[in-house]
Amino acid sequence: MIWLTWRQYRVQTLVALGALVLVAVALLITGVQIRDTYDSNIAGCVTDCGSARNAFVTRYDVLYGFATGLVIVVPGVIGVFWGAPLIARELETGTHRLIWNQSITRTRWLAVKLAAVGLAAVAVTGLLSLMVTWWASPLDEVHSDRFSPVVFDGRGIVPLAYAAFAFTAGVCAGLLIRRTVPAMAATLTVFVAVQVLMPFAVRPHLMAPERFEVALGAITVPGGEGEGGSVAPRPEWAATDILLSGDGADARLVVGVSKPGAWVVSGTGPVLDSADRPVRGAEGCAGRDIDALKCFAESDLHVEVAYQPADRYWTFQWIETAVFVVLAGLLTGFCAWWLRRRLN
Repeated sequence: MIWLTWRQYRVQTLVALGALVLVAVALLITGVQIRDTYDSNIAGCVTDCGSARNAFVTRYDVLYGFATGLVIVVPGVIGVFWGAPLIARELETGTHRLIWNQSITRTRWLAVKLAAVGLAAVAVTGLLSLMVTWWASPLDEVHSDRFSPVVFDGRGIVPLAYAAFAFTAGVCAGLLIRRTVPAMAATLTVFVAVQVLMPFAVRPHLMAPERFEVALGAITVPGGEGEGGSVAPRPEWAATDILLSGDGADARLVVGVSKPGAWVVSGTGPVLDSADRPVRGAEGCAGRDIDALKCFAESDLHVEVAYQPADRYWTFQWIETAVFVVLAGLLTGFCAWWLRRRLN
């Protein structure tokens, strides 16, 4: 049975391995270049470091997006082209009847196929994720946004769980629909829907965020330069949005902040006084035609922020991995039950 599975999927496996080798060579060559540039222009930066960081990010921006997107797309491709046809092709062509009339049971037939092809799918995705995580680490250090949906999905261990889920979802689709092409379309739809819903509808609720009052005087502009052109230390809290809502006495200042490496989930928030009341008009910095940051520094106002600290990154990685591994296990159990009880 293992030999039969290998013969059926040897072309796909060899193509995947060949593609991995090509990607590995490209990532190795460009990864060495990225590290040399980082060591010479960023790590030892003394003057004009903000411009150096911007130039570094801009130089590799296209490759960065391509490599990250590749890790995100591969699990879906595996689910569509490896998972969906696994059973659907057998049912569509009728070859399942010949196999099940042999000595092998349905359960063993399914277990061997799922184990052999599924482990290969997870291994391919894992190797790709490992290579891209190493390759992108200097750029991730400069960006300091590992919690952003795209970067989070393309790093660490979660791509392995995505691959396991996409593969088993494809197998289930093929088992239920019994036609290869419609099953492939259904698998793609499910994978895209999950990839959109997870970061925006589910991930924010996996752990309760911490809450913190950020004094306006502690908010700085990211990438600012210090005296004499030397780089200022990366700020603990930086302003991302400073918006004026309303006019005149009813005007309210709304401020959004970020924290390097952390995930701020509260978005923009109103400026509050010492009694946690929203300030209006001339009470705060709203409506003044002066430097907002100077106004912040001279005030006792603050904004309330809900955020996930940077040290929770791997906790979120493990939680999300566990979620998709459990889903993959449930889908596998459903396939085994349907194959034994409902499929003739």
